[in-house]
Amino acid sequence: MDYNLLVVGVYFLFLIAIGWMFRTFTSNTSDYFRGGGNMLWWMVGSTAFMTQFSAWTFSGAAGKAFNDGFPVAIIFMANAFGYFMNFAYFAPKFRQLRVVTVIQAVRQRFGSKNEQVFTWTSMPTSVINAGIWLNALAIITSGLFNIDIEYTIWATGLVVLAMSVTGGSWAVIASDFMQMVIIMAVTITCAIVALDLGGGISNIIDGFENTREVSFIVGTEINYLSIFAIWSFFIFVKQFSITNNMLNSYRYLAAKDSKNARKAALLACVLMTIGPLIWFLPSWFLASTGVDLASIYPEAGKKAGDYAYLYFVNEYMPAGMVGLLISAMFAATMSSMDSGLNRNSGIFVKNFYQVVINPKASEKQLVTCSKLTSTAFGLIIIGVALFINSLKGMSLFDVMMSVGALISFPMTIPTFLGFFIRKTPDWAGWATLAVGGFVSYFIGIYLTKGQFEGWFGLNELTGREWKDLTVGLGLIGHIVITGGFFILTMLFYKPLSEAREKDVSTFFNNIATPLHNTSAAQANLDNKQRKMLGLLIAAAGIMIMAMFFLPNPFSQSLIFVLCGGIVTAIGLLLVKAISAVSNDGDDDEDKDRLPEMN
Repeated sequence: MDYNLLVVGVYFLFLIAIGWMFRTFTSNTSDYFRGGGNMLWWMVGSTAFMTQFSAWTFSGAAGKAFNDGFPVAIIFMANAFGYFMNFAYFAPKFRQLRVVTVIQAVRQRFGSKNEQVFTWTSMPTSVINAGIWLNALAIITSGLFNIDIEYTIWATGLVVLAMSVTGGSWAVIASDFMQMVIIMAVTITCAIVALDLGGGISNIIDGFENTREVSFIVGTEINYLSIFAIWSFFIFVKQFSITNNMLNSYRYLAAKDSKNARKAALLACVLMTIGPLIWFLPSWFLASTGVDLASIYPEAGKKAGDYAYLYFVNEYMPAGMVGLLISAMFAATMSSMDSGLNRNSGIFVKNFYQVVINPKASEKQLVTCSKLTSTAFGLIIIGVALFINSLKGMSLFDVMMSVGALISFPMTIPTFLGFFIRKTPDWAGWATLAVGGFVSYFIGIYLTKGQFEGWFGLNELTGREWKDLTVGLGLIGHIVITGGFFILTMLFYKPLSEAREKDVSTFFNNIATPLHNTSAAQANLDNKQRKMLGLLIAAAGIMIMAMFFLPNPFSQSLIFVLCGGIVTAIGLLLVKAISAVSNDGDDDEDKDRLPEMN
């Protein structure tokens, strides 16, 4: 009997239960796209964390860790830095935007023309990212069940699509919390096993360097340490910009108030700080043993390293653990794909359909349109994942880095700087995107390795050095040229019309006004969230502990007791928290709570 399939099946029942239990929470588009702005910090923090965490972490990123050692961890540390800045300043400001979709904030800040420009330029980026995540999930699932990867993309894509479309943001974010708890429990266990097998971190590092004959800190194919330093520095710049701009403020729009948004950011920061040291230990251990993944997965070609984590779990963890890990990664990818489904659908419906096509649409019509639009985006994402799979010569890691530096990053510049610089003309938004597109074209397509080597008199760069340098050059170009262009538009600022000045004033007034929510109705909803998720997570933990009885050696069976115990304890803590706040919600909502935008 394939216990992994059994575990996956049972796990899916829990996901279906979450969707069913939270269906009554959705009555309008605000509920469908951001939980009505009524969620507690631990739910919002988990979804903020999980949007930067998907099956790609265990495929493309794990492959990078297997091949090059520590450098991949720099990306996640940069994410942690971005979340720390969320906590220190941006997260409460984002919640105080008081909008349903991020493009509504763009409309307030830059006007209706930019609303449409950013609607149609932001959606392709998130679709591409979702396609990368889906492809990463398919790689792992295909390797586990020995099914053709294209069939796997279709199957997993359709299941993710069905779950995302029917559940809405309440179900997705609630499942994010459960996935976070289970993934952290499972990966901590895997890391402990890897440490034990490798004889400690120092032995693993020594084995890595001796086996691969490269530096663990720098990795392979690096002749110029300056290029690695440039790449590392600008990865921090990129991740800071990506996590701290209006387009990605959607992570905190679901929080019930400013305080919960800040606490959510701190949770994401802590998890992202400790995560890399846990997630990549199995890959580093495998590399230290000298295992040849290319011969084990010959059909993967240069992407064989992407199977490192799967190979470790298959070889060294008890029966059933692979199914548990795959299940959690499946749902994690579902939450990450939400940026390409639920978020894109929200932008299309609230910022195009309702604004341009049907301004008088009822909420029922808008919710129906949202589900249809999500379905369309889901099919497009499947197509993107199939295309990425056809790029046999390029690893998932390289695809992700190129998309981030040359496509995602330039879009963050006006939505970051516009948060602080008020006196710019409205056309500064779309014009900055145009300049960013030119910079990306020049660096990503026009500029060649030979040209760069000739300009600076360098010896032949390695493939990795050129890829890293392309990312660094793209970020430098956008900071200097694209960002500089936006700042220079201040020279062309003229007083806005009365209507536009009112919108801009509303934007800056909103982000400056803290949002508090202490009503009795909100307190009851808080308790409802704790009770429903607490019982579900406790039940999931008990089921994981029951895996102790699978036919494994006794010492390995105890792994399930450890994982299940962690999950069950968290569920019970949520249930216990209900009584502690049941009588604390008698105050009215603060009078300074401004109305939310519909």
